[in-house]
Amino acid sequence: MKKSLSFALLLSLSAFSHASFAQQTLRFGVDPTFPPFESKASDGSLQGFDIDLGNAICAQAKVKCQWVQIGFDGSIPALQARKFDAILSAMSMTEKRREQVAFSNMLYVTPSALLTPANAPLTGDINALRGKRIGVAQGTIQETYAKAQWATKGVSVVSYPNQMEIYPDLVAGRLDASLANAVSAEQGFLNTPAGKDYVISATLVDKEVLGNGVGIGLRKDDAANLKLINTALAELHSNGTYDQLAKKYFKFKVYP
Repeated sequence: MKKSLSFALLLSLSAFSHASFAQQTLRFGVDPTFPPFESKASDGSLQGFDIDLGNAICAQAKVKCQWVQIGFDGSIPALQARKFDAILSAMSMTEKRREQVAFSNMLYVTPSALLTPANAPLTGDINALRGKRIGVAQGTIQETYAKAQWATKGVSVVSYPNQMEIYPDLVAGRLDASLANAVSAEQGFLNTPAGKDYVISATLVDKEVLGNGVGIGLRKDDAANLKLINTALAELHSNGTYDQLAKKYFKFKVYP
């Protein structure tokens, strides 16, 4: 009887130990093609505001960070398939996405922008865009917006695997414009030699389609990690870490 109890106790302790160990790693899914939020450095390591913020969240929560690279378009299915625990990849919080995932508290908010040649600036007016080819990244809110608002009105919306693949076609004249995150467009393209002849000709705000800020996406049944992330995020705001990280990447406030 004593041996049975001891064996049962060992099994219980082992299970507890395994559960505790499993909670020591927080796996973030990320598409590193959206500088300055997430990209790859020359040595292949991940860099950007989201990367720094995710690592800070893990440090605050005293868990280990693990980054899983994936195309943005497949991030929600991969989350549901438990390939990682949360999506931290500049994902805007839209009502459509809330049907599939639970979001953390807001990380930041930035507008969407129409990126055009400086010598032929277009506007967001449908009459100016009709007949033009607009490049968008697959799975993004910009793709959703362009297809819903423009594609049915004579605008050719061309989807690409990611935003970085759009810029060469824009420079080559195969596209007339691109709809992208304004900060990513500025720092990932306009501030480079290739983008010197391009401008942001219009910014778009549409909370219903373009969302109301960026959050971390989690499975709806993952209350534990949602609480862990929100608690850590609140501490980063309180102790000044968030502001310190934001100033590293942005010249303006991205958190209202």
